[in-house]
Amino acid sequence: MTSPHHPLPPAFLSARSIAVVGAGDRPSSSGGAVLHNLIKGGYRGRIVPVNPKGGVLFDLPVATSLSVVSPPAELAVIVVRPDLILDVVKEAAASGHRHLLILPGGFAEGAEEGQARDRQLRDLAQTHGMKIGGPNCAGTINLLDTAAPFPVTFFRDLPRGGKVALISQSGAIVEELIGASHRMRLPLGAVVSVGNALHYGLTDYLEALGRDDACEVILLYAESFGDPERFVQVARKVGVNKPIVALVGGRTEAGAAAAFRHTGSRAMGDAEAAAFCASAGMLRVRSLRDLVLAGKAYGSFPRGMGKRVLLLSNSGGPGVLASDRAVSCGLELAPLPAALIKRLSEILPPEATIANPLDLLADAREERFGDTLQAALQMAGDAFDAILMIHVIPFMVNTAAVVQRLAEGAKGAPLPIMHTMMGTLEHKDAWFEQLEAAQVPAFDNVEDMVSAAALLARTDHREMA
Repeated sequence: MTSPHHPLPPAFLSARSIAVVGAGDRPSSSGGAVLHNLIKGGYRGRIVPVNPKGGVLFDLPVATSLSVVSPPAELAVIVVRPDLILDVVKEAAASGHRHLLILPGGFAEGAEEGQARDRQLRDLAQTHGMKIGGPNCAGTINLLDTAAPFPVTFFRDLPRGGKVALISQSGAIVEELIGASHRMRLPLGAVVSVGNALHYGLTDYLEALGRDDACEVILLYAESFGDPERFVQVARKVGVNKPIVALVGGRTEAGAAAAFRHTGSRAMGDAEAAAFCASAGMLRVRSLRDLVLAGKAYGSFPRGMGKRVLLLSNSGGPGVLASDRAVSCGLELAPLPAALIKRLSEILPPEATIANPLDLLADAREERFGDTLQAALQMAGDAFDAILMIHVIPFMVNTAAVVQRLAEGAKGAPLPIMHTMMGTLEHKDAWFEQLEAAQVPAFDNVEDMVSAAALLARTDHREMA
């Protein structure tokens, strides 16, 4: 169980010195991966590899045990075999190490031997006043403060960086969102794998990240919530200043059975999860895809938005699909104001469709796109809550010029703007990065873009469930 009485010590998100017990030179080993990530990730504090063989690893002198590490490290990360962990913990207690992050499993989630080991670990921690993260977790990555990166993990990669944090009861979910941070440009700057949460679980990390001004959005993957009353109290407090988006696993009978086998937790049913998320003031999503989309959308627009959208497209078919998706997601295709209709009639060719969705025609170049966006921003600020742009790439148009004009026009926009590009995108990464630098989230398809907008528009948390 997590403790309701002791806030998460800073060491678990930003320790200034780290001892890696079980450090090695192979990135394919747990200890080697942790050490490699600390160095690759630019950790600027003191690193002490610990291995009874001694020697040097990555140009760092290796301590043969925690007992010779002086002064004690703020955080001791333990990545040795489960049957050796209790001896390391005793050594930590004797040498003044008080904050431990234990990555391997083999404790409460296991059979009789593991559960006995868990009881001994708890007794040692209580006797010696130690605080423990994990066990059975994949570690923590905190890149929210770019001047003080904290990559304490054996994950294969680090997230893209940004103002979004993820707290998860599954290491595999963390790894998937790290991948999505690169693949879908999710601005993920911190991830926490809580594991068995011997002392610190979802609520404790939520409270700590809620106090961090560098974190603007918090994503959760949870199968259980520990002390539900305390979680709701903390979530409501955090949610006043930043959105919390939750994916609750185990809402079906089969999922609940799988959750019990995974962590030994009793998962909530669907109705119970809906009511719980509403009481905590959280946005509830029902799929991993929506968790990613919500993180991407709120990472750009943490205040959310209203439901009235303008679809600005240069192709009829995608505009139709986007319209269908928008209506099915609860968005409204607001009518164009008369002044905007008049202005667009002056600047667009007669064949263009002046309605919502707008169809600028496939041959629209930077002037047509840019002038239309400018008119919409100037004349329809009270009519729309967001502009969703759809850009099909024809062979006869200089796409780079269109992207440049749209990025320039979107800078400082008074309402959210999103963009999707369809077709052969030979310079996709560069174009998307250019748009995102102008605070325009870019998507690979219209369904994802519209779904992300719908998640931003769902400000009534009872509706979100």
